[in-house]
Amino acid sequence: MISNFRPISLLKSFSKIFEKIIYNRLYDHIYINSIFAQEQFGFRKNMSTDEASSNLINSILHAFNDKLTVGGMFCDLTKAFDSVNHSILLSKLDYNGITDNALRLIKSYLDNRHQRALIKNAHFINYSSSWNKIKLGVPQGSILGPLLFLLYINDMPSYINSLYPSNNLYKITLFADDTSIIFTHPNHMEFENEFNNLFSNITRWFQVNSLSLNLNKTPFMPFQTSTNVKTHVNKDFKIKHINKVYSTNFLGLILDSTFSWGPHINNLASKLNSACYLIRCLQFLLPIETLRMVYFSNIHSLLSYGIIFWGNSSHSDTIFKLQKRSIRIIMRVGNNISCRELFRMLNILPLCSQYILSLLLFVVKNINMFTLNSTVHSINTRYCFDLHLLAVHLTKFQKGIYYSGAKVFNFLPPSTKCLSNNIRRSKSTLKKFLLEGSFYTVQEYFDCSSSNNPKLEKFY
Repeated sequence: MISNFRPISLLKSFSKIFEKIIYNRLYDHIYINSIFAQEQFGFRKNMSTDEASSNLINSILHAFNDKLTVGGMFCDLTKAFDSVNHSILLSKLDYNGITDNALRLIKSYLDNRHQRALIKNAHFINYSSSWNKIKLGVPQGSILGPLLFLLYINDMPSYINSLYPSNNLYKITLFADDTSIIFTHPNHMEFENEFNNLFSNITRWFQVNSLSLNLNKTPFMPFQTSTNVKTHVNKDFKIKHINKVYSTNFLGLILDSTFSWGPHINNLASKLNSACYLIRCLQFLLPIETLRMVYFSNIHSLLSYGIIFWGNSSHSDTIFKLQKRSIRIIMRVGNNISCRELFRMLNILPLCSQYILSLLLFVVKNINMFTLNSTVHSINTRYCFDLHLLAVHLTKFQKGIYYSGAKVFNFLPPSTKCLSNNIRRSKSTLKKFLLEGSFYTVQEYFDCSSSNNPKLEKFY
């Protein structure tokens, strides 16, 4: 449909260089003055979808553990980048200290831009519309555009905080224009009214800032455990104007209301089946080294995305079986051949080993989010430099990345924990060990990773 097309700015090389210089100076100003909201994860250095997803998922797991009613709204904005009001944007830049010549420079960057549509027919004849002035939006395909959009929506979390100054019942996660709100409440009877009130205030902020919420693509999802009925949202519960769903897509992950990860893994399995078929078709046409490259581009890229969240799910065995199938196809062996040595020969990590590696790298990268035992108590024990594990009994919380990550990290020898300041060296060292072990289960890693195990120590 025509409405789904977006104008893309085709920039000349000099323009890209000039924009990059402005971008670097703007970003330095933003970073030095801590202007970005901590809820924003998109288009930021050292931030990724893993950090955004962990922020959202962890808030839900904490609500489960505290036996709170919890639900989430996943906002979809209609043509967000094309709806930015220039006057509002410039006023927000001025508020954030981008003034005088710098502000005039950005104004001249936005003003007097023109665009037109160009269409080729079946005979490759060009038809073009007349040039029209752009009155709204930031240039898509540009270097500055995403940064300007982040500054445009940056005050949304602080606006909500000002309305609920003493309320810690909601958690906002922003990834560029993807806005997700997790709301919790100790009383499931009051949950509906409180959430509807929050929804009204967020909708009002969007309207004031010339952004349009696509209600057809903005779902509400109640989250619940299968055993804790107190966290269940009433089946008749409704949010005004938006639909209630029990699974939704969030940054490439399919979240379901009970965090079973079943829908996500089923969707992933379908893609991996297609990838296995591709490798089988190429099996006798390409050498093993080239087939390995096909594996990394078509299977590993899918398999490793978000694995820290679903890698220890009970459904993940489906993915592991598909991974082993692809390995056997590449190596041209039968189904009765063990894959453990084949993984080592191809220098490929089994699913569980990849999960452990990704989890440890997340911990190392975000070590400041974790608490050491030495900060919890002053007793000097052999475990004082381990990460502190919360006393929880809920299995879903224990399978979350913060609890699982801390537990897996604690099984590393002390010499390895000291490498947490060097991510590159940590990754190289851990991968060598995990390739050697080719662990099929997390328990195999725990059994092998005791501090007295010389097999592990030789890698450090």
